[in-house]
Amino acid sequence: MSKRKDGQARGKYTLEFKLEAVRLVKGGQAVPVTAKVLGMPVQTLGNWVRLSERGQLKGAGDKPVSPEQMELARLRAELARVKMERDIFKKSDGVLRQGIAVKYAWIAKHRARWPITLACEVLGVSASGYFEHWRRKDAGKPGGPGTSRRISDEALLVHILAIHAEVKQEYGWPKMWKELLARGIRVGKERVRRLMQRHGIKARGKRKFVVTTDSKHDLPIAPNLLARNFTPAAPNQVWSSDITYIATDEGWLYLTAVIDLFSRQVVGWSMREHMQASVVTDTLRMAWFRRRPAPGLIFHSDRGSQYCSHEFQRALAGYEMKSSMSRKGDCWDNAPTESLWGRLKVGRLYGRRFATRREAMDEVISWIAFYNHKRLHSTLGYVSPMTFEQRWIAAQQQDRKSA
Repeated sequence: MSKRKDGQARGKYTLEFKLEAVRLVKGGQAVPVTAKVLGMPVQTLGNWVRLSERGQLKGAGDKPVSPEQMELARLRAELARVKMERDIFKKSDGVLRQGIAVKYAWIAKHRARWPITLACEVLGVSASGYFEHWRRKDAGKPGGPGTSRRISDEALLVHILAIHAEVKQEYGWPKMWKELLARGIRVGKERVRRLMQRHGIKARGKRKFVVTTDSKHDLPIAPNLLARNFTPAAPNQVWSSDITYIATDEGWLYLTAVIDLFSRQVVGWSMREHMQASVVTDTLRMAWFRRRPAPGLIFHSDRGSQYCSHEFQRALAGYEMKSSMSRKGDCWDNAPTESLWGRLKVGRLYGRRFATRREAMDEVISWIAFYNHKRLHSTLGYVSPMTFEQRWIAAQQQDRKSA
């Protein structure tokens, strides 16, 4: 390590690390954001981008490549890509009209001839889907169709740091490994664990959050129809709901959410300055208009006065839903929703100070969008709630076509 003028150590980055960092910037990620993710000076990364554009980027001990050589290499690569696309299209004409499994098999058969990612693009399938297909099919078989060249620790670290920032430090090494696989980066889970540990990359620490339910009332209590059966067979059969609290400088913000237990997707939410019955009624209304479930859906909650209120129970009856409530003082009867609050608070809210309720609301909405569309869920086989449900719907449609 050399020394800078201020006496601090200067890192000697490899060319591969620099190229991966520049690739993130050219892919649309801002220089300041990328620099923060990689833990390096913004000016340094900006210099790398400029040097790359001039064909002068180099690593320790490497010679820069001239702009003419860079342009020639680019043209040759583009020409080679066009030729390969043409060849793939010609050779795979019959495969284009086949199902995904047939396409995956064809790509695997010819992987030594053409790049997997290019073949996937031409055949209209995702590279991550291809790799996941063969990971499940050939689990534990070295050298199988899904195997790709080993990525260096330097390059892998760039991807890990980028994902770590993207998910706001929510993933530990198991989810990080799954996310890398989903993005087509073939790497062992133990290697991901060691690399994250070596560089101090870890998920936010867990904390206990107290949730208080006002069950001291004389309102009617519904029976526990759910009985901890948290795995319904299809969407819109069982929903669960709860209320939690978020501190702001303006006072408490009360958040209510409804999740579909099939996919654990948040299907409705509402945020208010108060805890009146309207907060849960509005959440139910939002969920119903978004999903339009058939009559008979079980709606599970705790025994809070908001859920037991005449206003809310009339709304449930109007939507032809069945009310179900946890036993007194038993949070495990509504464990999935309690778990949702833990993920939100540990992953996004802990350590944050919100000046206004509006600021907290914006953060919650951002997290719900991330949770539904992108956050890997271990209960769902490490896919997002939205992806899990979409795959189930696609499978049902395929079964009906085959019948």
